[in-house]
Amino acid sequence: MSEPVLLVDVSGGIATLTLNRPGAMNALSSELRVELSRTIRALADDGSVRVMILTGAGRAFCAGLDLKELGSGENRIGGALGGGNVVEALAQFDGPVIGAINGAAITGGFELALACDVLLASTHARFADTHVRVGVMPGWGLSQKLSRAIGIYRAKELSLTGNFLSAEQAADWGLVNRVVAPEELMPAARALAQDMLSAVPENLIAYKKLIDEGFGQDLNAGLQSEQRVFKATAKSVTPENIERRRGEIRQRGQNQSKI
Repeated sequence: MSEPVLLVDVSGGIATLTLNRPGAMNALSSELRVELSRTIRALADDGSVRVMILTGAGRAFCAGLDLKELGSGENRIGGALGGGNVVEALAQFDGPVIGAINGAAITGGFELALACDVLLASTHARFADTHVRVGVMPGWGLSQKLSRAIGIYRAKELSLTGNFLSAEQAADWGLVNRVVAPEELMPAARALAQDMLSAVPENLIAYKKLIDEGFGQDLNAGLQSEQRVFKATAKSVTPENIERRRGEIRQRGQNQSKI
């Protein structure tokens, strides 16, 4: 019996999805794309799952689309991007998505990483955009998201050469939140997920949506979006809730000062 191409673990409000084609560097075969998209959409409809962690099995996070499958003529590029569009599926998940980048994230795998909300990287992680070397154009947002994440000049250097970016350099350029030892990656991702789970549930979703909405606007429009959301939600805030949560925040601050 063959191993499933996607491992799913749901516990305590956190769903951990592990791409499980280690022998193929977790390349996105048609089977894996469909299963990943289907699973993400199902989790988006599951109100008990509030945070998602996405990672890979073995030495790679994801090598992108399965070029061996595409080269055999089993699946055209256009169909590959449309059928089982994992980036589109991730956008439908309202809660935070933590990318635990355990190894190489290449081309489509790089796009998958950029579709996450927060990126933690192992020291083994590397990033590369090899579209110009494969001879195809990106279709999952890399050409637009990368320049917004690290600046247009750095993005052009990476995308127009296909060169690899180390985890440490990715952190220096602001692409990943932080770099940890391989054995610390999943514990760090789970700890971050728990931090997010401890937030007010409805605010967790609304704040992520507000940040994403404003990021695609100019500053003035973004500030207007913030005011609109603030006024709509301020009515539901009571002095009793504020006082209770103030005590929780104070205790949390004292606990974190001891770390």
